[in-house]
Amino acid sequence: MMIGLARGTVQLEQYGPEWKILFEREAALLRSAMGVAAQHIEHVGSTAIENMPAKPIIDLVVVVGSLKEAGVWIPTLEALGYEHRANDTVADRLFFAKGPPSQRTHHLSLTESRSKFYAEKLLFRDYLRSHRQAFEEYVELKQQLAQRYAKDRNSYTDGKRSFVEQIIRLAKESTDQLGMQAILLNERHFRSSGG
Repeated sequence: MMIGLARGTVQLEQYGPEWKILFEREAALLRSAMGVAAQHIEHVGSTAIENMPAKPIIDLVVVVGSLKEAGVWIPTLEALGYEHRANDTVADRLFFAKGPPSQRTHHLSLTESRSKFYAEKLLFRDYLRSHRQAFEEYVELKQQLAQRYAKDRNSYTDGKRSFVEQIIRLAKESTDQLGMQAILLNERHFRSSGG
């Protein structure tokens, strides 16, 4: 299966297990180029969710120590075929696209581990991986929007926004509840052990 899609367009492909392999290859390339500055690399977006139809573009997030200092990596990433998208409006990241505008293959974001952007990407991905009903609702929404906005990716993305925000809220609530349960279990253990 080929990856890549013209900038600004929407075309969903059935999930391909090779997407994980393509992520791993690209992550290895980035680690090789950035060394320890690439503290952690995550596969995000729909290609990271098994059985999720997706635009055939691999989304990666590289955690760096300082976003203010991450600009030093622009020439290195450009040498790997990435284009720095300086006009990106998403806070907390530097954004890059790989491949010519007619065939974008990878989207790369550099961010910090404590950024809202990073947290929300992981919360959304992990919630859909573990909640079948939300997964199915998202598939249906994406398919409807892709049919309606095949030549207008901005409208496609805007059409998903409220669903994405809802899932992030649910994921945060779920994470908060798990965190509170862990605190309560630790307190019980501490009391029962005589601490």
